Amino acid sequence: MAALYALIGHPVAHSLSPRIHAAFARQTGVAMRYEAIDAEDFDAALRAFAAAGGIGANVTLPHKPRAAQACVALSPRARRAGAVNTLLRRDDGWHGDNTDGAGLVRDLTDRRRLDLRGRRTLLLGAGGGARGVAPDLLEAGIRELFVVNRTPERADALADALGEPGRVHVRYFDDLRALGEFDLIVNATSATRGGEMPAWPMSLGGPRTLAVDLSYGEAAVPFLAWARVAGCHDAVDGLGMLVEQAAESFRLWHGVRPDTDPVYEMLRARDDALVSAD
Repeated sequence: MAALYALIGHPVAHSLSPRIHAAFARQTGVAMRYEAIDAEDFDAALRAFAAAGGIGANVTLPHKPRAAQACVALSPRARRAGAVNTLLRRDDGWHGDNTDGAGLVRDLTDRRRLDLRGRRTLLLGAGGGARGVAPDLLEAGIRELFVVNRTPERADALADALGEPGRVHVRYFDDLRALGEFDLIVNATSATRGGEMPAWPMSLGGPRTLAVDLSYGEAAVPFLAWARVAGCHDAVDGLGMLVEQAAESFRLWHGVRPDTDPVYEMLRARDDALVSAD
């Protein structure tokens, strides 16, 4: 019988992860079942998944920080992030990793040939998604990271976890107008998922700015539209990151890294068709 894997989050009906991992499995000849589990109670869902024989899981909003607490061991990048998006069950319990940041950097630098080094960077949000990408952005060579969040305590906690006080700065949404232009803006909030766009100042973007939304599809449309009006040079959604982080999870589970390009192209064609139809 094929081994059981899953995505756990709330909501998950929109997720492309089952399609991505099915494509990876076909490509590599790996026998696996992958299902989406919509759960408000993460701990109960994880227990039930393990009881059903589940051995690996992806974790998405809003459970990434809680998933880290459920692990007996964390990878260095998951420990630094304080958030987990990939679980592997071993004899002593769940082991956690975080592939979000590696997925984002790989999409931007390998697929899109963009250089992140020296960029003055604004990270909007301090939840599980932001925690997952921040360490890898720093390792990719950005110059400074400004973390801005609706809840100041979460921004402070992320900055403390990153541990680079001379390079990581905490600001609040009321400060945005005074921050000037950034070379890289990463939207890791859920503020635009309802189709609304917060009143973020246009002065944040400019002709050198790369604007990235960690969401994809319709959820990314408001931020990408804002980025274009703000004059950003590049406006990128999170579809490539999704595929790349999934490939890294797949490698951790199965020991082989799939070719992401054909899967990305398949999903991009689908995503563009859906957005155009709207």
